[in-house]
Amino acid sequence: MSEPVANVVRVSKTHTPSEKPLTSRLRERAAAYWDSAIEARLRIWRIMPLAGGWRVGALAVLGLVLGALPIVFMIATSTMIGGVPNAVGAGVGTAEWDGLVRLFLIGAGAFMVQQILAPVQQMLGLAIQREVDGKIRDQAVRSVTSSIGIASLEDGKTLSKFAEARTPFENNFHTPGNAVGGMLFLIARYTQLFALLVIIWALFGPAVTAALTAAIFILRTGNRGGLRNYSAIWRTNGHLRRRLLYLRDVTLGSLAAKEIRVFGSMPWLRGRHHDAFFAFADPTNAERRRIYFKPYLVYTAVGLVAVAWALFSLVSRAAGTGMDAGELETGAMSLTDLTLGLQALTGALMLARDYPESDTSTQFGMNALTALREVEAAVIADDTAPRGEAAVPEDAPHHSIEFRDLHFSYPGADEVVFDGLNLTLEAGKSTALVGVNGAGKTTLMKLLARLYEPTAGGIYVDGTNIADFDIVQWRHTLSVVFQDFVQYEFSAADNIAAGAASVPHDRAAVEAAAAAIGMLDTLRDTPHGLDTTLARGYADGIDLSGGQWQRVAIARSLYALEKGARVLVLDEPTAALDVRAEAQFFDQFVDLTRGATTLLISHRFSSVRRADRIVVIENGQVIEQGSHADLMQTDTHYRRLFELQAKRFREGLDADEDADADAMGTVR
Repeated sequence: MSEPVANVVRVSKTHTPSEKPLTSRLRERAAAYWDSAIEARLRIWRIMPLAGGWRVGALAVLGLVLGALPIVFMIATSTMIGGVPNAVGAGVGTAEWDGLVRLFLIGAGAFMVQQILAPVQQMLGLAIQREVDGKIRDQAVRSVTSSIGIASLEDGKTLSKFAEARTPFENNFHTPGNAVGGMLFLIARYTQLFALLVIIWALFGPAVTAALTAAIFILRTGNRGGLRNYSAIWRTNGHLRRRLLYLRDVTLGSLAAKEIRVFGSMPWLRGRHHDAFFAFADPTNAERRRIYFKPYLVYTAVGLVAVAWALFSLVSRAAGTGMDAGELETGAMSLTDLTLGLQALTGALMLARDYPESDTSTQFGMNALTALREVEAAVIADDTAPRGEAAVPEDAPHHSIEFRDLHFSYPGADEVVFDGLNLTLEAGKSTALVGVNGAGKTTLMKLLARLYEPTAGGIYVDGTNIADFDIVQWRHTLSVVFQDFVQYEFSAADNIAAGAASVPHDRAAVEAAAAAIGMLDTLRDTPHGLDTTLARGYADGIDLSGGQWQRVAIARSLYALEKGARVLVLDEPTAALDVRAEAQFFDQFVDLTRGATTLLISHRFSSVRRADRIVVIENGQVIEQGSHADLMQTDTHYRRLFELQAKRFREGLDADEDADADAMGTVR
């Protein structure tokens, strides 16, 4: 947020809006109009082929027919009204009467066909919406998931755009598919409008037609321009809407339900929701009044002048001195022309208003598509990492993984995480990593998995930069358990098998992994065994405790090892287990992971001491490393913190407490 503000300040020092040359202001307005009004519509036309040629063609033809049918009805009924005096005078059974009946049938038929085809138009529009949205969704998923890194997906601006693009799809409303259908619905409206203007030209001449046409399109432009400007508000306040939706979800959802009730925080949350709502609604409403109120006084005045002129012309021509055979003696104006003129004027004026089946869906659908394209562009712009093609050797890492002169800062952040870090992980050995919060331990995992790229230096496996490897193959060699691992609302078996989802499901390997971490019997005792969904919100679903979930996550990593992964990275793998359960687990862990290259991050030294080598990092550098025995022989950070935790444990306090805070901050 700081950079855009700085940009505004710099611009304001150079030129205030009033100081800018008129040509510059006009160019800026023209560029903004082109992007929001023209280019946005062109995006809709570009994705229209996704609907399929036959669907687009069918809806276009249907639009022409639905645009023509009201004109047929109007001409038939006007001619019928004009023929009533002659038909009544001639009597039933005459040619005049038969002609009147034919006109009635034509008008009634046109009306009935219109009523039949209107739902067909809606259904075809819905089919187009679903077809287009499905393909757009697939395109977006491919674009976002094909990115190597995740930096753009953790950026606030990109997340706001992503929320703007995602919400219409979730609500199935105002989507890009809606916009395509709405664009095609305009064919019926403008076909009818064009035909009405032709009739008005024939009855009133070019001057009245030109004035009425100008008024109609001024009103249409005002309506669409107002809607376009109003919809832009929803693009600029995306962060406010995201905050509002978050407060709604956290208040109504199950995730925080326990804390809200125990802490009695509902009044506080309601207050936050109230403030967030008006922080969003007040400027939105103020901008809506600015956009719609004063401009529409002008648009209405223009419309009234044009309508008054057209009606005055109609009344003047219709004010005859006598009537003969149903004709008003006003030159060429007959009763038929009078009726047709009134209907044409009324119909044309009705087409100066908003088109509910098109305007809102096209405008907000365009916004959703624009936001989606911006997200894709942000992901592509961020995805500048090299895409290696080299195959990962089957035995890699055979010797070591080396972090050489590694430098890294998160995008947009001033803080340096690593400033020349050098670290070697021996293949087939377990290395433990400890350090204060913010030392970069989890970041090191992200770099190893190539979720981010170093700003300088590199990571080498047996002498080869991992950036040269095929990214998919490289990640298949990794088995990672993040501290914030995902608790999938899948079956227990699928939660474990997610560790190697790219290979066929191996039930025996799933059960072996569950057994290795002591969860097989627990999972078998659930309603459907390992096929039980791990979420209480589903039929026969169950919830697991935090420690049980952590065991499932570890089983997931062991399953990945069984299916070919050779590097195991665990970030606080047993944080939800008590100290004794953790100690018991790590007694088995060495045997379970023997032969794998293991990187273990933990703040519990009872776990760390079992590693082959322990590395302490601080301020982006390795400050100590060695075995537990080596580090305990001298006065090191590691020794002081180990003894402090051991003392607290002997005193009956859980070593999970911030025992190390007195020495160097919470160790992670």
